[in-house]
Amino acid sequence: MNTYLHQNFYNNINRLLDLNKFTSILIAISGGQDSLCLIKLIEDLMYINQKKLNIEYIYIDHQWKKDSEKQIKHLINLLTVNKQNLSIYQIQNITNSELVARNIRYNIIIQHAIKYNYSNIMTAHTSTDQIETFLMQLIRGGGIDSVTSLTQTRVLKNNIKIIRPLIYFSRSDITWFCRKFMLPIWSDISNYEHNIIRNRLRNELIPYLNKYFALNIEKQINYFIKISNIENEYIKQNAIKLYLKSRHKTNLALNCLILKHQHEALQLRVLQIFVYHNFQQTLNRNILNRLLNLIQSKKSNNCIIKWKNLYFKVYYNWLYFY
Repeated sequence: MNTYLHQNFYNNINRLLDLNKFTSILIAISGGQDSLCLIKLIEDLMYINQKKLNIEYIYIDHQWKKDSEKQIKHLINLLTVNKQNLSIYQIQNITNSELVARNIRYNIIIQHAIKYNYSNIMTAHTSTDQIETFLMQLIRGGGIDSVTSLTQTRVLKNNIKIIRPLIYFSRSDITWFCRKFMLPIWSDISNYEHNIIRNRLRNELIPYLNKYFALNIEKQINYFIKISNIENEYIKQNAIKLYLKSRHKTNLALNCLILKHQHEALQLRVLQIFVYHNFQQTLNRNILNRLLNLIQSKKSNNCIIKWKNLYFKVYYNWLYFY
């Protein structure tokens, strides 16, 4: 139990979590190789270091597969051997949308963590998942926030942290690990259905790019994502500083005079931060462009823009939200 993955996993966990304190972890899994690799690494961590962690596994069944019940039994048998708790949620209203399914899955996991006081949620996402997410968001025209959204850590509501300790391991690393320890992987036939966008990226586009454009395409994309994350974090920090500087002390308003002299990238971020912070909504491209024009316009006083249930109005160099 001293493989390359073991060493890197332990280093990541020690850096992300203070294991000297009592730590509660909710681990989201499937029956695939990534999840079984994570389970094996967690169990070995507790055995080697004699750590008594409060761990619970959670599985969300979207009922996409004909053999989903057999897969659930497989997971139950696997975790019963390790004497670990497993919670299973089954989605009754079946959806074919990947995005809708993802939102449902994350909402269930977060609500479960809140209900049972878990401070950390762990997933088995790898660097290959990171590349697939990057390509999907790129195709959809997402900004730098969305194409770099699959990071190693992220803080959610109620100070719950989501952790992805395998994010720097490739799928080939995981495959080698599972074969070495003969882990009982459940073959998911839905991974080969090409009507699912992620599967087409995984099975067609990425191999094509790797063969005809660059032999190490995944390494190159991962490097680009790493650099983009660093630059994105810098923009975020400056946007937060500008937001705190430009917001009104008592009213829901932003100072247009301060904003209009800043770079457009910061203006966009400040608008997004302000609306999300106060109304928990995300502005789309159309309304963002309209608000930018409103801030820059010299004849914007008393001009009102309506979006959903919100109104935006510039009055004496202040952009009011109500």
